Amino acid sequence: MKVKKYSKVLSALAVSALLLSACSGQESGSSSKSKGKAPEQVDTSAFPAKVSNDKKEIDGTLNYGLISDTPFEGVLNLAFYQGQPDFEVLQFFEESLLSTDENWVYDQDGAATYELSNDNKTITIKIKDNVKWHDGNPVTAVDLEYAYLVIGSPKYKGVRYDAQMQLVEGMEAYHAGKADKISGVKVIDDKTISITQTQANPSMLTGLWTTPLNKKYLGDVPIEKLESSEKIRKNPIGFGPFKVKKIVPGEAVEFERYDDYWKGKPKLSGVSLKVVNPQVATASLQKGDIDFAAVSADQYDQAKSLKNIELVGTVDLAYSYIGFKLGHYDAEKGVSVMDNPKFADKRVRQAFGYAINNKEVGERMYKGLRFPATTVIPPSFPKYHDTSIKGFTYDPEKAKKLLDEAGYKDKNGDGLREDTNGKAFKINFASMSGDDIAEPLAKYYIQQWREVGLDVELLEGRLHEFNSFYDRVQKDDPKIDIFQGAWGTGSDPDPSGIWAKTQPFNFPRWVNDKNDELLKKGIAPEAFDENVRKGVYKEWQELVNEEAPMIPTLFRYSLSGANKRVKGLTIKGGQVEDWYQVAVTDENPVK
Repeated sequence: MKVKKYSKVLSALAVSALLLSACSGQESGSSSKSKGKAPEQVDTSAFPAKVSNDKKEIDGTLNYGLISDTPFEGVLNLAFYQGQPDFEVLQFFEESLLSTDENWVYDQDGAATYELSNDNKTITIKIKDNVKWHDGNPVTAVDLEYAYLVIGSPKYKGVRYDAQMQLVEGMEAYHAGKADKISGVKVIDDKTISITQTQANPSMLTGLWTTPLNKKYLGDVPIEKLESSEKIRKNPIGFGPFKVKKIVPGEAVEFERYDDYWKGKPKLSGVSLKVVNPQVATASLQKGDIDFAAVSADQYDQAKSLKNIELVGTVDLAYSYIGFKLGHYDAEKGVSVMDNPKFADKRVRQAFGYAINNKEVGERMYKGLRFPATTVIPPSFPKYHDTSIKGFTYDPEKAKKLLDEAGYKDKNGDGLREDTNGKAFKINFASMSGDDIAEPLAKYYIQQWREVGLDVELLEGRLHEFNSFYDRVQKDDPKIDIFQGAWGTGSDPDPSGIWAKTQPFNFPRWVNDKNDELLKKGIAPEAFDENVRKGVYKEWQELVNEEAPMIPTLFRYSLSGANKRVKGLTIKGGQVEDWYQVAVTDENPVK
């Protein structure tokens, strides 16, 4: 299963390229009562975050495998894209102005530096003199202002108009069409811009939007047509270490080194990216067809035996989940409406969580490369991840009791529960295609739900391709009752962008006053006190666990294979930290 991404800065796009990986159909389809020796577990501590090759580098091209059973969509701009496959293309040529330290806090080492005002409400960003777009024009303060004007526009149809963006002074008036400019975004000179928010906000240093849009290049395209324009889909321009040379839509991209990159000349002369089916990923690494690719758990046993690659990995900023469709998104009003009574009783939602054995899924299907998700803040946020919450541990008897208490009982003796009115309680389950695990995993969950009397069937009897799956989920297809998704959280601990009732990414359409209150407290001035913010997010995680608008299922360990000719590659939060530093030491891949 591929990840849906919510991210605001390039350094925050730390979401694994891994698909949820596979095991044999027999293992995957086995019930929670299955016996027998558990498969050998992966010692994840044995994998380094950086490749060990220390040979002398040469001028060469790296072959990158984008592991996917579906084409990348081709929305090649950070302000508009949504899916993991597109990000894997974007990472080579787009980036944000501010970089982050090991704790995901902005530092002064990026393409720009910054100063925060004494009242913590205004950040002043100064772009370095040698930062240039791939067309040779300088990256300017006007370009960053233009990004805010695009994302804040009522004509913008993307998903980056989030809680952080709405805190910018004057943004509300601009978004409502009452102002031509955003009063809190001020261009001081060609290289300097200030952004003022209506209140001090701790996410100013972790979640502020700092990715410019090339106004000279894109400015003649109407905002409502930018996402579909050829300037984004066929001829995108960034200021990252590599330039787009050629795109085969959905299949491949050729990148060439950008000699005028602000850090200096990148070590690779280019990157050749191609989509590789998950079933042949390890074979492609073995043959030397690709130098770098994600390694899924079903491919791990093959990959670990390869002598020509090195495995690297970290824990991801991501989690998988089962979501409930509780309502719909009112695009005109910009708010979720929780009007679907089918899962209005939280006891029913909780029962879905207690009925599934994610510990077994992680151990038997993923060899320990996945482990039970206990909350919706992953352990890659050690400051805020609440270890005291145990989540929905496998307890089918508790699931049955909750359903009984809610009035969902088997009234006709067929082993399946009817609703409180005595009518059939049928549930359509949407899940996306992927590698070999996708269908067996979906069936495994369905079987476990059936064991507690829940009549769940795959939507239309099949899995759905990544792009169409999320299109239907986002458009609140009434045929979908529950769905299996995966979120890349980004590196900003503020979860508002995927949990606030005003956000299109709130796919369950959960509306809860306490949720809104806590999300606001998490980015309030008082939350600059780290203990205050920890307390807020502890209470928020407890609320989500109790109300169960979604059931977190698995955290994930991101594992990738790098050919032994690759040098200088480091993984951080599930992604390559800095492609500028990556090199090769042999003309041809090691086989």
